[in-house]
Amino acid sequence: MMKNIAVVLSYDGTNFNGWQIQKNGPSIQESMEDAIFHLLKQKVHVSGVGRTDSGVHARRYVANFHADCTIPMDRLPYALNSFLPEDIAVSGAVEVPEDFDARFNCTKKEYAYYLFPSTLRDPFHARYAYRYNYPLDITKMQEGAQYFVGKQDFASVRSQGTPVKSTVRTIFWCEVEPVDDLIRIRVCGDGFLYNMVRAIAGTLTYVGGGKLAPEQVRDVLLACDREQAGPTLPACGLFMNRLWYDDTPELDRFHLSD
Repeated sequence: MMKNIAVVLSYDGTNFNGWQIQKNGPSIQESMEDAIFHLLKQKVHVSGVGRTDSGVHARRYVANFHADCTIPMDRLPYALNSFLPEDIAVSGAVEVPEDFDARFNCTKKEYAYYLFPSTLRDPFHARYAYRYNYPLDITKMQEGAQYFVGKQDFASVRSQGTPVKSTVRTIFWCEVEPVDDLIRIRVCGDGFLYNMVRAIAGTLTYVGGGKLAPEQVRDVLLACDREQAGPTLPACGLFMNRLWYDDTPELDRFHLSD
């Protein structure tokens, strides 16, 4: 009997060319589809909540696929993990309504970007945070971050990539906070443009380093000019962090927004 199955997973994106299947290297989607094929002997399409880029990580990620599966949902993660590489792990599975789609049913997504402000390297941060050589003023970064909140045009913090109909998005919050010896930037929105969070993080490093005053972030956004904003920071510091599915109670048990 065909089921629509949602899986919750996490992954270290260092060795992958992002979520989506690529011709020039391994992807998370390809690994998932291969694992399902080896387990169920069925070729399926796995739909993911977002197209994370090459090198980006996910603490929480939701994907779904349609398959004839008799394995109990509480056992499916164990079965899938036996066919997945060590840097991808499925932690939950549940049957969802036929029309559920991991991408389109998600109402909010939060990304987190990690900065390591230090002149010295730390091997334990190298894969998961961007080392920034200069001191950063977190208070000013937090002040500047508030200008990203709201429904507005984010063309200034968008890299050229897949064409989109509109560069207007809604950001619900943008927070800068210390976490141990790191700085974490959390951005939650209803959708994101290509490299948007990494460009927001780069702009906030300009604010924290004194290259931009906090209130100048507003001018950067109004300019709708990518040259006015800060750099697109490396992928290693970016994580898909939290997800919201308001109309899918089947996923509540996984506490995706905690």
